[in-house]
This record gives sequence, C-alpha cells and structure tokens, in this order.
Amino acid sequence: MDLKKLENKINIIKNKLRVGNSDEVIRDTKSLIKKFSDQQILYNILSLAYQQKGENDKSIDLLTNALKKNPKNIFFLNNIGVSYYNKKNLVEAEYYFKRVLEINPNYINALNNLGNLKKDLDLLDEAKNFYKKSVKLNDNVMETHYNLGLLYQQFGNFEKSLYHYKKTLELNPKFTKADHEIAMITKYSSKNKHFLDIQKKLTNKDLNDFEKLELHFALGKAYDDLKDYKNSFFHIERANLLKKKITKYNIKNDVKLFDNIKSFFSKISLNKLNSNKKKIIFILGMPRSGTTLVEQIISSHKNVYGGGEIPILGQAFYEKFKNNNQLNKNNEISINYYNELIDIQKKYIEQISIIDNSQKVFTDKAPLNFRWIGFILSVFPNSKIIHCKRKKIDNCWSIYKNNFAGSLNFSYNLEDLGFFHNLYEELMSFWNNKFKDKIYNLSYEDLINNQDAQIKLLIKFCGLDWDPNCLEFHKNTKIIKTVSFAQARKPIYKSSINSSSKYLKYLNKLTSVLKS
Repeated sequence: MDLKKLENKINIIKNKLRVGNSDEVIRDTKSLIKKFSDQQILYNILSLAYQQKGENDKSIDLLTNALKKNPKNIFFLNNIGVSYYNKKNLVEAEYYFKRVLEINPNYINALNNLGNLKKDLDLLDEAKNFYKKSVKLNDNVMETHYNLGLLYQQFGNFEKSLYHYKKTLELNPKFTKADHEIAMITKYSSKNKHFLDIQKKLTNKDLNDFEKLELHFALGKAYDDLKDYKNSFFHIERANLLKKKITKYNIKNDVKLFDNIKSFFSKISLNKLNSNKKKIIFILGMPRSGTTLVEQIISSHKNVYGGGEIPILGQAFYEKFKNNNQLNKNNEISINYYNELIDIQKKYIEQISIIDNSQKVFTDKAPLNFRWIGFILSVFPNSKIIHCKRKKIDNCWSIYKNNFAGSLNFSYNLEDLGFFHNLYEELMSFWNNKFKDKIYNLSYEDLINNQDAQIKLLIKFCGLDWDPNCLEFHKNTKIIKTVSFAQARKPIYKSSINSSSKYLKYLNKLTSVLKS
C-alpha cells in the first residue's frame, strides 16, 4: 500500500472515530498497525478509540509501550494524561501534561487539559491562566473558547460565557455542544436569533448523531421557554432517542448490580475501618433531586468546603462489586478485601486533600453514591449521609430533559428511567432499614416549602453550629459544575414543584413503569 492509500484509510478511520464507531476504529487501526508499526498517528487514533469506549487502561498501556521508542512524543504523553484524567487520577494526569509542556511549553492541547484539571480542583485562577495562555498563543482554537465558556458559566458570569460560546461556534459551527450551553443560559423569545439559527442548523444533513442531539436538547429548552410543550417534548424525545442509540444501555446490568448489592449486605455487615480525620458529608440520591441545592446550602457554612461530585468511590466500588465475588463460602469477607477498602479510603482522602487540605468539613455530592451507602459507612464511619428525594415524576422528567456527561445512561429512555427509579427506591428502602439512624432523608418539596426550618434541621444533623449564611446560600460564590448551575444561584423558588405537569400526557411510558 502506498502512502496515499494509507492516508485515505486513516482519514476514513478518523471519520469513524468522529461519529463514535469506536469498535470499528479499534479493529481497523489494529490491522493497519500490523503493517505500518512506524506510523505514530495510528497509536494515537487507537488510544482515542479506547478512551471513547471508556477503556482508559488499554489506552495507557498502548501508549506507555509506544513511548519506549519515542519518550518525547508529546502526543503520546498528552493522551496518556487524558486517559488518567478520564480515570480521575489527577496526580498522574498532571504529571503527564507537565511533561508535555516541558518539551513544548506552547502545546495548546496540554494547556487546555491542565486548565480543565485545575478547574476540577477548584483552582480557578490557575485554570483561567492556562486557558488565557492558550488564547494568547492562538485565539482561533475552538476548545479553548469552549472551556472558557464553561468556566464563566459555572462562575455565574453568563455574559462572558456567552461571548466564548459564540466564538466557539464562529470557529466551528458544528460544535453543537456550545449551542446547547447557550440554550441553558438564554431565555428565548420566538424571534431570538439563536433560536432561529439552531432550527436552521438542524436541517444540515452533514451533522452526525452527537451533533444533532445537542441541538434537539437546545430546542427542547427553547420551546419550553416559549410554552410550546408539544414541540418541546418532540425535541427532547428526539435527543434522547439519539443518545439511547449511542449509549446502547441495557437496564438488566443495573438490575443485576442492585440485586448483588442487596444480596451482599443481606448476608454480612462490614466492620468499620478506622475513622479518618477528615469529616465528610455525602449528599446523594437520584440526579436532579436537589443534591446541588443542598450542597450549596451546606457549603455556605463558614466551616464547610463544597467539593462537588467526586467520582472516585463510584469507580472503585463498581469495579470491585459488579461480579459479586467478595464473599467466601462462609459468607465472610476476606482480609484482602478489607485491605482493598483501606486502600480506597486512603486514595479518596488523598484526592480530596488535593482539592481542600484545610480542617473544614468536606461535601461530596455525587448522586449515584446512593448505591454504595453500606460501603461508605464502613470506609468513612464518621461521615454523614444526606439522602435527597423528590416527587418521582418531577425527578424523572427533570432528568429526561437534560443531557448528562458520564454514567447516567439509564436516563435516555422513559421506560429505562422508570425502572431505574424503581431500583433506586428499593435500594434506598433497603439501606434505610439496615442503617436507620445513619441516613438523613430530606424531601425536596419540604425544603422548598419550609426553607428556614428544614435548613436548620439539616445543619443540625451535619453536626455543625448554626451559621446564618446557610439561609443566604444563593450568594455562595462556589463554582457549580452541574446542570443546576443557574437554579442553585437563586433564592429558593417553587416553580420546580410539579414541573412535569405540563408534560404528563407525553409521559405514559414513564408513569406506567413507576411504582405508585
């Protein structure tokens, strides 16, 4: 094969990668590597395909071996850093990004990646500095402007955020994530230019499914603003159909996981590990159940640091738990398993200490940690558990109309969503029976309707002295990284109660599944 044919094949593979056909990319790239092992671009493409599938360890192993022949290859080093970043191993990720910049201080991808990493650590000035350096080197890099848009949005500075999203779209009109983010910070009228633009853009036949679904979510939000609920639901449903097609989620995997968890904790009680010095408050429940609001309230306390969503426990426990092989024949836990739990405790404390190394109480609001309450109470025996619950139809609708990054693949189909909510309720009932006095169950509706009294009870459960700042939570300047970034910066309002009522006639597939 001559170089021209090879280049054509690589371009075909790149297009497959762009539209998410990672399995085909892996197959085709491996085949080419056997014939052209000296073509470094193939290793990077294969690495990206592994990352796209969430197989970050394979990406790391591949490029670590490739580095042996070329230890100063900045593309290999950067992609290893990205894989570690995806695994939320921020220490290793930072090490590799900095190695890149030692070789080439002006490599914009590494500058952006370090900016993202620093933002995750709430080192916001450092993050901004990396992004600004990138812009100074080249003002025409789409990713940098998108990153700055997200940073300002999470700060609540929507004017600057909008500027950078518009700049993103000037550089790449097909980067429709920026359109979706604009929709999230815009109150639409029927003549709004962006509203008209995204309707027209959706007719572009060159858009792939990833690009289309962002526009559908954006239009769902826009039509909701216009009180055109029929068209709003149409676009939200189209977005979810595309996302479901991409994720290929199967509810049976979660049914098995939840059954394994209940079976495990029905047979044994984990011994508590030694208490850690860092006091942690875990805020959990279904996504969109008020977890961001609750963290915003608690982290307004002078002695509390709001850590946001920390993914470490979900990753660690899922890997160790999905096959339910921790018990021996006598229904006992092995010493090795306890050693693994101690290792999880150590790594978690190390990670959050990078974010905040003060003596403050630390909050972790990763919602899906509700799956691991039994583990959390063993690994962090002096922690507090706050379970946020919300009227189920409102909760599910609020999930369905939003596009989430990460592991919420149950949310893109109404029946899947209903079944998952049932699994959640059954598991929380199990936890509440097993750990009656350890879990604080907070109703979102009670919090909204009786703000002062509920907040005071909440702070008392946390073991904190009263701080009136907790009633002024909307003034909290803490960065908000979830889709609740706008709501949590406002005083409590009641419009979110019964928010699904305007869409009930479209939600039969959900209501028929949800348990009464």
